[in-house]
Amino acid sequence: MLALRLTRRAHPAVQLRRLLVAAASAGTGFLLLCTLGHAMSHPDTPAASVLRLAWCAVPAAATVHFAVAVARTDPCTRPRDGLSAIGLGPARQMAFSATTTALSTALGSMLALLFFLHLRGDLTGMPFDGAATEFLAAGTPLPLPAALTLLALVPAAASLSVALVLRPREPRRPSRSPRSPRPSRPTAGSRAARAARVGAGGPPSGGGIPQAPGSATDPSAAHWAPDTPGAPPAPTPTRTPPHPTATLPWGIATLAAGLAAEAYAAHTSTTGLSMPGSPPSGPLGLLLGWALAALGLTLAGPGLTHLCGHLLQAARPGAVRLLAGRVLMEEATRIGRPVGVVCAAGSAAYAVATLQDPDGPAFGPLTTLGVLLVAGCTLATLLTAAVEAKHARADTTAALLRLGAPATMLRGAAALRAGALLTVFGPLAVFVAELAARPLAR
Repeated sequence: MLALRLTRRAHPAVQLRRLLVAAASAGTGFLLLCTLGHAMSHPDTPAASVLRLAWCAVPAAATVHFAVAVARTDPCTRPRDGLSAIGLGPARQMAFSATTTALSTALGSMLALLFFLHLRGDLTGMPFDGAATEFLAAGTPLPLPAALTLLALVPAAASLSVALVLRPREPRRPSRSPRSPRPSRPTAGSRAARAARVGAGGPPSGGGIPQAPGSATDPSAAHWAPDTPGAPPAPTPTRTPPHPTATLPWGIATLAAGLAAEAYAAHTSTTGLSMPGSPPSGPLGLLLGWALAALGLTLAGPGLTHLCGHLLQAARPGAVRLLAGRVLMEEATRIGRPVGVVCAAGSAAYAVATLQDPDGPAFGPLTTLGVLLVAGCTLATLLTAAVEAKHARADTTAALLRLGAPATMLRGAAALRAGALLTVFGPLAVFVAELAARPLAR
């Protein structure tokens, strides 16, 4: 009930993002149901149905990625004072975000089921004069358990991903060096002897100036502090996030492996794989190479974004370039991965458009829907990550405005960041697309 109440009272912009998640889930659910309809209409070709189901993994992954990005920008997931008093600690906030994501995606899945049943003519008459009966299996009873299982895939994957990303993390304890063993805890007798020596005017054990128990110069301060009533707790070490360039070598290596796998599969494999919806066909190894190349671009995104920030600050930068470069370096992890996903999607779209024969068959409606879903989800994820980054640096922006920084400088820095990312990732997407399409163009 609390999740429903907070969901209903959210800001209109937050509600719009949740509706976009529901729309993406509806599109993906409709594709899954159409795959089920194709399997029912063509029981003699199970391999083609399995291939269609495998292609649905791409829009499903884009939808889950978008749902996680929306959950990260939800105001209810930010730690605020007083929420723990009403039972909304970190674990409950994570559960609330996962529940909200499950509700949004389940709403989209139900809309997809209703639209699918409407097109089949189960609710009303057959629309469009029965033009969609090829992939709807209108004359066959729909197996409801199978349909509900397919529709539950996206809500389950999205809610589990949100719970995994937003789970409360314990701070990492520093490991104790084996060369510095932990000193023994003072006993009651040693404390009494120490107090007697200090009271008699003599120095504590070890000589020197008398030291108060728990003081900064006391070597056993860490052990006296727990015994002193009202002593402040020791500071908790925080978890250091990994550097954005840590995944750059892995991304480059994965990208190179994907391109090499494409070239090897195109020159050695003779068995073709027919794609549903009339996209270019090729061997299975080439598709796996494309997947590796897309994963490599995603992994290399944060590191390349960090390098963009370095390049902006090169050669005696001014205030605008320095501000733009520092923000890119600070937000490399948050922005870089969605930018890498957009680069991978754009590279795949450019390669398919290059290989498409103008005189050949056009894309089918389901392929067009899948392309629109992937493109829309990747762009929406990037915009959502940009909104999250803007909210994260709101205090810094407000401080700059209080110090007298003009608003035109902030807008110029934002435009410079966008131009730097486009300058680096645009040619990279075209280069990868050309290399990926070359084995199929022979």
